[in-house]
Amino acid sequence: MRLFQLRATVSLLVLACPLPLASQTPAPPAALAQALVERMALLTGERVLLVGDPTQSAEIAAALRAAVAAAGGVDLGALSVTSRPYAADSSEWVRAASGSDDAGMAQLLEQVDLAVMLPGAVVGHAPYRLMQDQLRRGMGRTIHFHWSGAYNTSGAPIPVDARAAALYTHALLDTDYSALARVQRAFEAAARAAPVRVTTPAGTDLSFRIGDRPVTRQDGDASAARAAQARNLIDREVELPAGAIRVAPLEESVQGTIVFPPSLWNGTQVEGLRMQFQGGRVVAIDAARGREAVETELARAGSSGRAFRELALGFNPLLVIPQEDPWIPYYGYGAGVVRLSLGDNTELGGAVSGGYVRWNFFTDATVTIGDETWVRAGRLLR
Repeated sequence: MRLFQLRATVSLLVLACPLPLASQTPAPPAALAQALVERMALLTGERVLLVGDPTQSAEIAAALRAAVAAAGGVDLGALSVTSRPYAADSSEWVRAASGSDDAGMAQLLEQVDLAVMLPGAVVGHAPYRLMQDQLRRGMGRTIHFHWSGAYNTSGAPIPVDARAAALYTHALLDTDYSALARVQRAFEAAARAAPVRVTTPAGTDLSFRIGDRPVTRQDGDASAARAAQARNLIDREVELPAGAIRVAPLEESVQGTIVFPPSLWNGTQVEGLRMQFQGGRVVAIDAARGREAVETELARAGSSGRAFRELALGFNPLLVIPQEDPWIPYYGYGAGVVRLSLGDNTELGGAVSGGYVRWNFFTDATVTIGDETWVRAGRLLR
């Protein structure tokens, strides 16, 4: 993972960065497990698989298996992404999967209704990657319980320590999920009816329309009924803690400028970077320092490097950036945090392929839809 400096804005290339859950969780594992199972809304007989690293998530895995069974689900067990198994009493399903190649595991995963990605599981691991293939085919659903994604104001990842874990736990257990869903639905309805504009004090001024593009609402609903309405891959990947909406705008509608903070591009510090967009593509690049590094990174990325990817906007008031000793919780899912990304947006239902993805976080943005202001200077007004 390559990280870039954050000031009022964070710019970075991101993969999930799992951190140990054990010893970080201020609530008992049983309480967290019960909250997760409530979000699943399991139907009797639904088959649930856990995937993760037992050195990071053994206690929550054990609690989740018990809670799934108590809720009427079928516990398929906990599958380790390492050579170390979760428990001596692993299930028959896990024993079969542990000795399988990709083809065999893919066949076994067809039996899974819901998989939970625990700390330690990333897309490079076969169970995670193959489960995503299932999701792309419209089969099953997942919960992502990474318990990671915390960043300091220098743009570097920070451990989910006791303070961060307490905030995450508070968000998981105490979020008003009904209210979160309502405000996200209202935002979607507004954005379908009028252009969206994002501005920042540094000079970002970008506008676009979303048309009928899928809007993924991370409102914590991991039910089968919700998955049945999925229109893209990430509709089937439910994040907990919850809080963001994500949408790939109509590419031809994306116009304007993104101004980046001092950040690393191709391993080089770049300052004063401005990108001009027309029709969703970068048409001009200017920088006070390091422009060549930007051009090099984008050239290596191919066509997707010069394409606008997505808008993500945080809505969870329990994940806001703390005023005292500020840091960014859970990938910017807190109310008012904006993400403007570059690259491949096929998982969102967009038309840009190529594989390159670069996230850019803005903590001081203003977001308007038509004449209505939704976020002002990083503060969600609803």
